[in-house]
Amino acid sequence: MVLLSGSRRARLASPLARRQTRRRWRRRHEPGGASPTPAVSTGTDHPSGDPATVAGVAGTAPADEAALLVRLDQAIAELKETPGALIPLLQITQGLFGYLPEPALQRIGRALNKSISEIAGVAGFYSFFSTTPRGRHTVRVCLGTACYVRGGKRVLETFKHTLGVDVGQTTPSRQFSLEVARCLGACGIAPACLVDNAVHQSIKPNQVPAILEKYG
Repeated sequence: MVLLSGSRRARLASPLARRQTRRRWRRRHEPGGASPTPAVSTGTDHPSGDPATVAGVAGTAPADEAALLVRLDQAIAELKETPGALIPLLQITQGLFGYLPEPALQRIGRALNKSISEIAGVAGFYSFFSTTPRGRHTVRVCLGTACYVRGGKRVLETFKHTLGVDVGQTTPSRQFSLEVARCLGACGIAPACLVDNAVHQSIKPNQVPAILEKYG
């Protein structure tokens, strides 16, 4: 992983710079410019709670992936001369694919004259980027102190058993990804979990199947 200096990190992460860069791209490619990342014509939405994963569905078919790479090439052509273009391009990439596939990172690296290791270092620093496919829904089980002592560990084990995956993994159907949160700031309703942006409170292990059923 490439370590970034504080000034470089701040420059890359400047919210204003990222918004301005994405806004310019949207004005050219998205009528109305309403979406923070390019929408994908798949007929479904990606309701992930991650800021960069607003549109696009992980696990696209090869033909779809080729089409998405074409769209990514358009974004690269528009943004490659813009200072600090790396993070906006990573956000667009994750918005299109649902994660950061290596062929896309290679394209970005060639255009920005950056190595894959440098790009991976930036992507690894920000938790909302993923280099592995994510599910349509992200389940985050809180294991903060309050949730843990009130049964959060048992809730997590039930999610793992019900989904058939471990923490950090995605179900084969790519319907769910399972993660752990260190604190959701919901200590008064512990144990709690997030599914996308929805908080589920005072969970008992036997409620897990019913929670998942709401999300298909």
